[in-house]
Amino acid sequence: MLEIRPTCEHCNKALPYDSDEAMICTFECTFCKDCVDNVLLKVCPNCGGNFTERPIRPKSLLGKYPVSKKIVHKPVDVDAHKKRINN
Repeated sequence: MLEIRPTCEHCNKALPYDSDEAMICTFECTFCKDCVDNVLLKVCPNCGGNFTERPIRPKSLLGKYPVSKKIVHKPVDVDAHKKRINN
């Protein structure tokens, strides 16, 4: 079951359960599309994997399967990330 985390790990932008801007990697690291495209260059800073759009949990299932309240906010060192992916 996906956690459906509530914010972007880099910029802390709100990403509600129905956001079409939420992107995740295979480990559910969660970032907004803007950070994925323009800051992270489509490479997860945590695992080195790619991103895909996070699915939207149907509103009718939120009671039984609530979204996570866990906020992970650890801004990426952009220069170090770029060096890592360019090597």
